[in-house]
Amino acid sequence: MKTKFISLLAIILGLIVIIFPAMGIIGINGLISLSVLLISIYLLVVGTSIIDYNKPGAILDIFLGLILLVLSIFLIYNPSFIGAISGLTLYIAGIILIVVGLVSLINNRTTRYGFYIGIAGVVLGLLYLIIGTFIADPTVLGTLIGAWLVISGILKLMDG
Repeated sequence: MKTKFISLLAIILGLIVIIFPAMGIIGINGLISLSVLLISIYLLVVGTSIIDYNKPGAILDIFLGLILLVLSIFLIYNPSFIGAISGLTLYIAGIILIVVGLVSLINNRTTRYGFYIGIAGVVLGLLYLIIGTFIADPTVLGTLIGAWLVISGILKLMDG
């Protein structure tokens, strides 16, 4: 039951990230803030759900989720914060996606599709960095984060 809930949560959060940039409602600050917030929610839920059988992985997920939660709160409530780190924001988001993919790769070694969830995070994080460096379109970048959440949700659903 936990796995299905987490899978559906990841798919819903991913679709939210994909849909909002397509509608053009959110600017780059809001898009990055929302993306980081949704990834932190996902990591916190996953961390608390696996704490029974994978304590080191759960602690890593929860710790990373809390760091991302604090970062997203700074980004949401302090718009000048994004101006201070504007040159680094693109790289921070790509690195966060790569780190989340690596954490997922470490935590899901025993599941059937867990390896692919981690690989998808690393690959999409690298694509985020490459595409962001040359294109810097928030719609494309938000879609990459949303795609990782949807892929993670679908693979977790197939695993359960």
